[in-house]
Amino acid sequence: MNKITLLRQWMREQDLAAFIFPSTDPHSGEYVPDHWKTREWISGFNGSAGTAVVALDDAALWTDSRYWLAAEEQTAGTGFTVIRCRRNVPTGQELAEWIKEKCKPTLYGAPLRVGIDGWVNTTSSVHELQHELSPLGLQLVMAPDPAKGLWAGRPPIPLNPIEIQPIEYAGEEAHHKIERLRNEMRRLYASATLITQLDDIAWLTNLRGTDVHCCPLFVAYMTVTYDDATLFTDLRKVSPEVERYLGEQGIQLRDYTDTAQAVSDLPAQGMVADPDTCNARLWPEGKGVIEHASLVAPMKAIKNEAEIAGYRRAMHSDGVALVKFLRWLRPAVEAGGQTEISIDQKLTALRAEQPGYRDISFDTIAGYGAHGAIVHYEATPETDIPLEPHGLLLLDSGAQYQYGTTDITRTIALGPLTEEERTDYTLVLKGHIRLAMAKFPSGSSGTQLDVLARYAMWQQGINFLHGTGHGVGSYLNVHEGPHQFRMNYVPAPLLANMTITNEPGIYKAGKHGCRTENTMLITHYCDGELGEFLQFEPLTLCPIDTTPIRREMMLPDELEWLNRYHQHVYDELAPLLADEADRKWLWEATREF
Repeated sequence: MNKITLLRQWMREQDLAAFIFPSTDPHSGEYVPDHWKTREWISGFNGSAGTAVVALDDAALWTDSRYWLAAEEQTAGTGFTVIRCRRNVPTGQELAEWIKEKCKPTLYGAPLRVGIDGWVNTTSSVHELQHELSPLGLQLVMAPDPAKGLWAGRPPIPLNPIEIQPIEYAGEEAHHKIERLRNEMRRLYASATLITQLDDIAWLTNLRGTDVHCCPLFVAYMTVTYDDATLFTDLRKVSPEVERYLGEQGIQLRDYTDTAQAVSDLPAQGMVADPDTCNARLWPEGKGVIEHASLVAPMKAIKNEAEIAGYRRAMHSDGVALVKFLRWLRPAVEAGGQTEISIDQKLTALRAEQPGYRDISFDTIAGYGAHGAIVHYEATPETDIPLEPHGLLLLDSGAQYQYGTTDITRTIALGPLTEEERTDYTLVLKGHIRLAMAKFPSGSSGTQLDVLARYAMWQQGINFLHGTGHGVGSYLNVHEGPHQFRMNYVPAPLLANMTITNEPGIYKAGKHGCRTENTMLITHYCDGELGEFLQFEPLTLCPIDTTPIRREMMLPDELEWLNRYHQHVYDELAPLLADEADRKWLWEATREF
């Protein structure tokens, strides 16, 4: 309440009727460094998605169903009202209507001013808000960041050292990638490109960092013209070795705080920038900006030979850890004392024993029983429950190895199951296999293939609302675009040497959840009369639990795929398992079904 009182005093000094706090940072990242968690600072709500608005006499927090209860508990007594919305963030219209009701602008007076920090709001979101607020007598203004003066003990922008990703893992020199990027600029008749997303910058420069939770990234911006490439980051993060490396790659180095001036010094005419990811403060002013999605992302999505080799190595390391974990799991549950958090800690410890391990690739989802039906569930000390020797455990996890990133989900029977649990598990597995077996023309979109994963469950009147698959970075973000499997139209083409996950699921509130996920590599299948055809190769190496399967629901080619996959898992992992007991368990888990 004291923070809100101070904020309102500041708002009056700035002539603001309301101030909007999003969940984003200046780089539109999935994970936000603590320095930019201003929505959490002002509201007390620490969920990953939500928007807070403070007016002079009221305050509200919008968040989706994952966080309704947590948000109400965390904001109790703060003056915030939790507004339940169906999506990750509210629409501009929802925000505008609430602000209009609380601020009560008049049609005849000067517009009431609504403040935002332009550094943490994307250009497109600002345009949407302006469009919604203006007809209501409200004016959107880019104000200073109120947390700069009001947040006592605010964490600094991370200053962790930048590291060079060895060429043996990167597979292509940075200067060559930059030349390829310039070729893409020529295709658009562009004179420059502004790069704001941290994974694009890390990939383009072959540099990595530890500034962002679960992601090997460092805080920076970058501009590329035909004559130069410039990296903007805190110079204290750059060692002499990295500075020397950048010079060898033809990349200039400037301080992070110089970015806005440097962008304004470049002519806006012909500059490529993405309004969906570029923050409003950095957006190039003037006519002639080429509004276009990242030119780097499609380049990054197609993996080279070294990156593919790194994925295979990472899957071997991950597979060994997972075999050890799965062999331990059921006896440990039967012995008692295991919880969702404790098994997450066990799996992370086993991964950490593997060479090249650096971190988890996202926060583990370990959902037992009804918690498995919460799609993005993350156990906390308040929600953590003991595992019992019955029902289903949904375990979605991954790791960052310096040579590759992993993402895997397995749903595991901890003991006896209901027929409904077995049916749902089998429907999900059928969908996973149908998509994994697909052969398709090069350039197809993920939307065109998405139905394969859903068809069997659709026949039972069942569906899921999240995407079916996403790209995976090469020791980068575990969620990588632009290609996806998704019901709604995503035009990005599927091309050879892309990685993508395959993760259909069924979620029944209050009962259980099922999801089966492998990371796959898109490879050449054949040359057809009308062009190249592609197929999927599973990269993930881990048994799929066969105990819940209803055999009568499986088709012969689905069983053939499952047995072939399990033989591949055994052949790849058995030679890497030093413990005879681990090899024996793996043989039992992968034998013909």
